[in-house]
Amino acid sequence: MDSRARVSTDVLFFGFNVVGENKQGVNVTDNSVTALRCDLTTVFLPLVYIIVYVVGLPTNAMAIWVFLFRMKKKHPASILLANLALADLLFIIWLPLKIHYHFNNNNWIFGEPLCKVLMVFFYGNMYCSTIFIACISVQRYWAVAHPFSQKMDKRLTVCVSVCVWIVVWIMTIPLYLYDQTVKVENLNITTCHDVIRPSQLSFPVGYFLTMGIVGYVVPCLVCIVAYLLTFRSLRKSATDSSSSNSNKKKAIILMVIVLVMFLVCFTPSNIMLMVHYARVSATILNNGYKIYIITLCLGSLNSCLDPFVYYFISDEFREHVKNTLKCRSERSAKQMKVSFKPLKFSKKSSTSDSTHTQSTTYTSDSSHTQSNTCTSDSALNKSGTC
Repeated sequence: MDSRARVSTDVLFFGFNVVGENKQGVNVTDNSVTALRCDLTTVFLPLVYIIVYVVGLPTNAMAIWVFLFRMKKKHPASILLANLALADLLFIIWLPLKIHYHFNNNNWIFGEPLCKVLMVFFYGNMYCSTIFIACISVQRYWAVAHPFSQKMDKRLTVCVSVCVWIVVWIMTIPLYLYDQTVKVENLNITTCHDVIRPSQLSFPVGYFLTMGIVGYVVPCLVCIVAYLLTFRSLRKSATDSSSSNSNKKKAIILMVIVLVMFLVCFTPSNIMLMVHYARVSATILNNGYKIYIITLCLGSLNSCLDPFVYYFISDEFREHVKNTLKCRSERSAKQMKVSFKPLKFSKKSSTSDSTHTQSTTYTSDSSHTQSNTCTSDSALNKSGTC
């Protein structure tokens, strides 16, 4: 009898059919072997992650630097945006491990603990981003709809940010509770989160369905409702000022950009995640691995797109970034502005200076004329012409 315990039905995890399991590992079907060896996972996916890493690492680091150290006044929006940039940065710094994994034919060589850490930061970044974007949407709605009411202070914003980090940390703890690395015997590789043992499948099914609802569906609804209310409030506040109309138009464009980015980056991957586990719970096989890979790329692109949204949102952020890139400090920038400012005098002072100048000129001219006259007279006397 074969030492491998044969399961009665194929178990699919993101396209990988598991047909056998033992204590050492699992065996996957020929279709799953093709998926694990195809260029989509071993070339395309790591190339996308390289782009995210190269673009996202310096831009998010600069964003955190500007929000925390360059801005003197810590506004609630800047605190929330700094936390969003931190979530993106914590995901990006672990990307080299994932890039190596995919270039190495989906063979994980860094051990079970690092695989779990990588998955925690991967999903932690996703759900941190969705929740912080929802908080930013609510904060912007409150600032637009109730400009004269009591605003969110810095202490409250910090408390909200800490609570978000605690909630997400608690939400990701279950990822440590089951095996993330699985030995695929018929390929002689060790996968990281790509294959789950059939004996452990019931746990991630319930977990990811819950995470999809709490970490994506709820923040998505909050964002949509907040932006709709903000848009309605902007339409009601009718004014003839051209500057106000310009600011209103900018706010609407910004809302559309953030909402579209949120929906494009997070919606496909989360929907695929929930649909997959819903089908697995109903013992229906799902051959959607390639679609999931593409949606996963869209989700990771959010980490390098966020800093460009900050650049568009805040004039102050844009000014600090320009000064940082030009290696100018805030003090030197102010000094440059002062040095190029034209001097202003009062009317009295200007009149006094003009009179003084005119008097001096006249005295000078008088002396000069007198001197010339004396010289001329002296010359004439000597020549006897006089």
